[in-house]
Amino acid sequence: MNYLLHLATIFSIQVLLVQSMNLALGFTGILALSTIAFFGIGAYTSALLTLNGVPFIVAFLAAGILPAILGLLLGLTSLRLRADYLGIVTLAFGQIVISVMQNWDGLTNGALGLAKIPKPVIFGFTFDGKLEFFLLTFFLSTLLMFFLFRLLKSPFGRVLETIREDEVAAMSLGKNTVKYKLIAFAVGAAIAGFAGSLFAHFITFINPQSFVLDELSLILVMTVVGGLGVFRGAILGVLSVTVLFEGLRFLDFPAQVLGPLRLLLYSALFLITLLYFPQGVGGFFKHKKNRRAKQFTMY
Repeated sequence: MNYLLHLATIFSIQVLLVQSMNLALGFTGILALSTIAFFGIGAYTSALLTLNGVPFIVAFLAAGILPAILGLLLGLTSLRLRADYLGIVTLAFGQIVISVMQNWDGLTNGALGLAKIPKPVIFGFTFDGKLEFFLLTFFLSTLLMFFLFRLLKSPFGRVLETIREDEVAAMSLGKNTVKYKLIAFAVGAAIAGFAGSLFAHFITFINPQSFVLDELSLILVMTVVGGLGVFRGAILGVLSVTVLFEGLRFLDFPAQVLGPLRLLLYSALFLITLLYFPQGVGGFFKHKKNRRAKQFTMY
């Protein structure tokens, strides 16, 4: 039971991360590879504040606000770049964040990381059990997902999709595309920061290795497998990859084989999706449903 609750909590956090990347990459067409960096910033912000006596609610909000501000600053300096250069800049930003985590010993404790991060306390109730923390994570994740859903279904979300399809057309309609992309970038950074806060208080120990390039690769695979620009794709992508890789735990493979095998499967799953299911699992089912609806209306 504890294993399933642990898995469900991580699942809820990863859905937020994938949705954060999907907001920029899938819905807006921004090649932003800084999701894990904002995830780490949110985790360290929340952990440091609570370790110094700040209430969890305040720390959780700060874990979203600080990445949003940094996302705005990063976006102001990079969003006018071409897609490939933008990807390089945001990836470099992630490496800078990792370097700061590793070398600013006075703040982050360097490579040793932060231990004994307190569990959330809200209105005097401590969420220290597996079930309690899962319910908290599920509630906050659902709240954030609902906010994103309403945002993407609003006129703002339709403008983002127009920018993704044809930015020049959006500009010809009088839309300030840079402003819209900045807001999307900042919202995605905030969502990743909130996920980082939940992760830090769930694991109760973080260090720079928790936010390296391998983790970014995993989130990117989940995003592509789920479907770029498909809202429920985040859930389907995380579910597909989690079922596949957690299934490996029950196979009798030595540890030295399991690690490289996972990396091989990451690459294979990513390539198969791009070649045969370019719209991901979510896009495949969405278009299949639309085809059935069209056939029904013909009769």
